[in-house]
Amino acid sequence: MNRRRTHLDTLAISVLAFLCLLWGIQQVSIKVANVGVSPILQGGIRSAIATVLLWLWMVARGVKIFERDGSLVAGLVCGLLFSGEFLFIYWGLAYTTASRSVVFIYVSPFVVAIGAHFFVKGETLRGMQVIGLLCAFIGIIVAFADGLGLPSKTMLIGDAMALMGAFLWGATTVVIKATTLARIAPSKNLLYQLAASALLLPALSIMMGEPGIIDLSPLVIGCLLYQGVVVAFASYLAWYWLIAHYPAASLASFTFLTPLFGMLAGGILLDERITALLSLAMLLVAAGIYLVNRPARVSNA
Repeated sequence: MNRRRTHLDTLAISVLAFLCLLWGIQQVSIKVANVGVSPILQGGIRSAIATVLLWLWMVARGVKIFERDGSLVAGLVCGLLFSGEFLFIYWGLAYTTASRSVVFIYVSPFVVAIGAHFFVKGETLRGMQVIGLLCAFIGIIVAFADGLGLPSKTMLIGDAMALMGAFLWGATTVVIKATTLARIAPSKNLLYQLAASALLLPALSIMMGEPGIIDLSPLVIGCLLYQGVVVAFASYLAWYWLIAHYPAASLASFTFLTPLFGMLAGGILLDERITALLSLAMLLVAAGIYLVNRPARVSNA
């Protein structure tokens, strides 16, 4: 029988840190695979791989996929938002670096905090969360200021796309929290998102005239499998397992590690230039994520 823990133990912290590392490296894998597969098509391939694996996993576990639970409309909305999110994330990485992208993408927890304040009952912003939002806002201003000083202003296009992706990611989470999706199996939520993007992103790639598959080298194939199998399938299932066994707020407060790992991965693996201003921006965003997701202290009466 599964027992829900009241705090994070060594296992949870270890798994969570590893997941943050995997998520941080994802931007690097997208950037590397861009040389062999067009970015938007790459996002579609990622989702298609994960959709097939998730479908098989749900069938094996006996999860009802086509049950009439009133989630279809909200699920389709989430699928559209998720598709838009990865359209901008993958497309944006054609213009900016992985190190910069990960800073902007992880503004999404703040979108969730603000959206939940207005649309989700019982999730009013606390004082510490407001401070976290201010930290993140200053961090984004610093990151854009750093971009203005770069030789190529095209990076700002990619930065803006990553920020748009973050907004759509946050909006997806708010829709899940505020609708019938909050009451269905997490795997079905994920299936809505992956299946929609597996269909929409390749279609958008064709409509936008992308060259498609250019060179399927072993490295490119490895990056695609990493994104589809490791990140979009396995890591998300591991995340949902953690949520089922540990306090969600405590888990969320640890996601500040992801932009840290992402920036380090870009600098080490891609030799990207990490400026002092970008490092400051990343620290501000990471601090903001921690403060926004930090569990509220319960005072003893």
